[in-house]
Amino acid sequence: MMDIIFKTLADKNRRRIIQLLKQKEMTVSELLTHFDITQASLSHHLDILKRSNLVIDERRGQFVFYTLNQSVFEETVNLILNLLV
Repeated sequence: MMDIIFKTLADKNRRRIIQLLKQKEMTVSELLTHFDITQASLSHHLDILKRSNLVIDERRGQFVFYTLNQSVFEETVNLILNLLV
């Protein structure tokens, strides 16, 4: 699982998405205003983040909101810390 997470985090666009979602949940339209990429590319990055279990999506009416999966981030940080000590 960790290999998948690290591979996912290797991309700068996905790291930027995570930084934005750290602040608040967002829709694709809201995220898109922070990037110079197509909606299709952004959706592709979000799909990879979802498959890695780093991001959770929730449909509310006609909108899909994306949030960070805090528990996976906590597990990842703890694993890294355990490797260092």
